[in-house]
Amino acid sequence: MNPKKEIPTVPLKRFLKHSLDILKNPLPFHHRNFIEQGDVFRLKIGFNTSVFFCRDAALAEYVLQKNQRNYVKSKIQTEDLVKYVGKGLLTSEGDHWRKQRKLIQPAFHKKQLENLLESIHDAITSEFQRIQPGEVLDIFPILNDLAFQAVVKSLFSSAANQDDISRLQHITETAQKMLVKELRQPYLGWWFKASGEIKKHIGLTREARDILKRIVHERRKSNTRENDLLDILLDAKYDDGKSMSEEQLIDEILILFTAGHETTSNSLTFTCQLLALHPEWQEKIYEDYIAIHQKADDLMTIVTQSKVCQQVIEESMRLYPPAYFIDRVNVAEDHFNGMQFKAGSNILFSVYEMHRHPNLWDKPNEFIPERFSEGGRKFSSQYFPFGAGPRKCIGNNFAMFEMIMAMSELVKTFKIYPDFEAIDITPLITLKPKNAFLKFEKRNK
Repeated sequence: MNPKKEIPTVPLKRFLKHSLDILKNPLPFHHRNFIEQGDVFRLKIGFNTSVFFCRDAALAEYVLQKNQRNYVKSKIQTEDLVKYVGKGLLTSEGDHWRKQRKLIQPAFHKKQLENLLESIHDAITSEFQRIQPGEVLDIFPILNDLAFQAVVKSLFSSAANQDDISRLQHITETAQKMLVKELRQPYLGWWFKASGEIKKHIGLTREARDILKRIVHERRKSNTRENDLLDILLDAKYDDGKSMSEEQLIDEILILFTAGHETTSNSLTFTCQLLALHPEWQEKIYEDYIAIHQKADDLMTIVTQSKVCQQVIEESMRLYPPAYFIDRVNVAEDHFNGMQFKAGSNILFSVYEMHRHPNLWDKPNEFIPERFSEGGRKFSSQYFPFGAGPRKCIGNNFAMFEMIMAMSELVKTFKIYPDFEAIDITPLITLKPKNAFLKFEKRNK
């Protein structure tokens, strides 16, 4: 048995002293604590409340995979996020989660995704028409709209009009910003309630649900099949032969919007910035693209053979993981390498820190896509861009296919140049880019 290790504690007064900095960007504060305290520390965030912060990849693998049955998601996802997106795959636990995962999993099998690639490709090419060669622009809004449109087209084909799409996107992003305020300023919880802020945002969520219900009703009445995700979800049956309730269906769709576009648009933006700084990798993607197209023309073959583009995206997600924290709470007391975690401990795994840990990666802060020449599985015990274990993101293949198509299309059409001094970030619920100003020049074909 390992001797008991005392986990260092960062006091409440330090948390309060840096609270405004944490609200803007918590990563530097946590990084200093990891350097000073080690790979696991306890942060006091209230008189009787604390959180364990971890960048120990072995502990993450233990919690997320090897002993995952003893761990559930924290109140952040199972309560705080629920009021905005409902109880779907991302926010549910136990039997309800298992039942939903089994029901929805077939919708994201590669064979089903193949039917969606054309719709995703249409969304990509349509949004890229907004890029004006020679002009400096912030690429994030275009890629954000692209990712949202890809989810909408995959879910609804052409059933949603542009006004509905714009409104759903606005509500999804507004609710996320409100949740960030609640999480980073827990001491203002009383004010958020008293001022009506929370009530206002829950009202917006109801509006989104009404829009989605109307789209679902119109699809049911039409008696037409689009073979999109909505058809698959409407067809899905539980073991007892019953379909999802309408409320549950709306919950799952809202979560697909929230999780399905946000992380993808972030990753695409960071990848564009990295390629702008490393033009040699633009050329490698371009040459690989030309070689693949000389042998194949169907989208699935092209996507699965685009290994250079995949390496670049994998390395981009290592440096800038969209889901940069993973949270868990242990049901029963647990021990790992001499560390004791009482039942009900909040553990926050910093994916950002693990992906840059000097003991895990060679030249951790440098952009080296060739480290993924054998794929991400080689680093499965320390690389978690989509999470790990049974709760790994159900849409990981969807996201990768979309990102490979988007980056291949962009590099095929343009050369990308930076118009920023350094890659900057805005950590919200996901790791968002900031000031991603780029210049695009048409390629000579």
